[in-house]
Amino acid sequence: MAEENSELSPEICVIGAGPGGLAAAAAAAAMGVSVVLIEKGRMGGQSLYAGSVPARALQAAAGHANALRVGAPFGVRSVRSGIDFAAVNAHVRRAIEAVAPQDSSERFKGLGVRVIAGAARFKDSGTVTVGAATVRARHFIIATGSTPIIPPIPGLADTPYLTPETAFDLADCPRHLLILGAGRTGLELGQTFRRLGSEVTIFEMERPLRHEDRECAAIVLDALGDEGVRLRSGVQIAQVRRVLARIQAVIARPTRPDDAGSAGEEVVEGSHVLLAAGRRPNIGDLDLDAAGIRYDQNRIVVDPRLRTTNKNVYAIGDVIGGLKYAHAASHHAGLVVRNVLFRQSMAVDSRAIPRVIFTDPELAQVGLLEDEARARAKNIRILRWPYRENDRALTAGAANGHIKVITNDKGGILGASIVGAQAGEGIATWALAIGQKLNIGALAGVVVPYPTYGEVGKRAAITYFMRGLTNTRVRRIMGWLRRRG
Repeated sequence: MAEENSELSPEICVIGAGPGGLAAAAAAAAMGVSVVLIEKGRMGGQSLYAGSVPARALQAAAGHANALRVGAPFGVRSVRSGIDFAAVNAHVRRAIEAVAPQDSSERFKGLGVRVIAGAARFKDSGTVTVGAATVRARHFIIATGSTPIIPPIPGLADTPYLTPETAFDLADCPRHLLILGAGRTGLELGQTFRRLGSEVTIFEMERPLRHEDRECAAIVLDALGDEGVRLRSGVQIAQVRRVLARIQAVIARPTRPDDAGSAGEEVVEGSHVLLAAGRRPNIGDLDLDAAGIRYDQNRIVVDPRLRTTNKNVYAIGDVIGGLKYAHAASHHAGLVVRNVLFRQSMAVDSRAIPRVIFTDPELAQVGLLEDEARARAKNIRILRWPYRENDRALTAGAANGHIKVITNDKGGILGASIVGAQAGEGIATWALAIGQKLNIGALAGVVVPYPTYGEVGKRAAITYFMRGLTNTRVRRIMGWLRRRG
């Protein structure tokens, strides 16, 4: 609980102890300034207890289960296989417990941060209250994260459902999991539970992964289909209802001009339903109006420096919309601390922040997608290299995928997409290249260990220069140089 009748006047007050808030508090404390950190829930936030950490741990368990199923080409056959879901849950809990000390209040108190447990609310433009405590800070950083959207589907309120934050509390593996939403989270959890033994059906009103590179997304969707994940796109859920121990999703089927018999309803039954229809910012309890902070239902409005309409208040991470990743929030935190403490006027550049879909194969992207680049630039180059021509991928039996790099006509790197094994690891190189404005020649000249997946990117970069070698004038010059010895 907050201290009774305490009044605090720190340099910085951080509201929210998720990845962004923790990064901001730690960075500011390291600079020797006074910091108050307010958190109404658990330190580490959704990312630690109901997000990235448990999701990757559960996915790792599912990956081992899948490895037994697909081991025959490697000469590995499982005599007996099965899923002990209680043991899987124990693994997830151990992963959380291993990470938790880094995010604990004890650690941050050791760093010099004043940690207050409770719900923060703005009293005015420069004051926040937490219970009976009052915090008057020179600067505030809002890092309260987001929460799953509950879509207004008839019958849902009377039906037990899961969200990406409660899916890790299941005691038993679902027999048939119905997932509403085929975005990043829906597909990741769909593949994970399928590998753990569930039947999985995913429903999506629009095109699955519509915000990602269409060509790369198709490879991910095909892979999930090959594993038995049933994806129903272009459908609308008219109703969700519970019938005895089953959950029914009722699909509205509008009449189409080319299919006179398509009108009516279709019912799909499952044992559980999971809502993965997006996220909304956690701002309802903050009383932002009292502080003169502009917002809407999707975000807090910020300028390029991440400052709100209150010049002394900044907002980072999920609450400002855009990329909802822990690493994006942590990056925002670093920029804000530099802006506040050093007056550096650092602006966020979302083009240099990578995004990853942790399916198998992974899909990782940074910068502009092909469609975006074509809309913004007159002349672009598309560079590719397939995994099937990479020795590491061939030895690992992971030849499904490729890299696509987009440059301008001078070799400036506009974007990169990787779909395939360890794409999330490989995209970091391209995030560095875009962030530092490197030319494609820098990537073509880098020395990459053999055999690694990193060679895929280098080979793609080299292809930028291959077209010049077919130029008649260039070939004549090369011939003359050879003759000169």
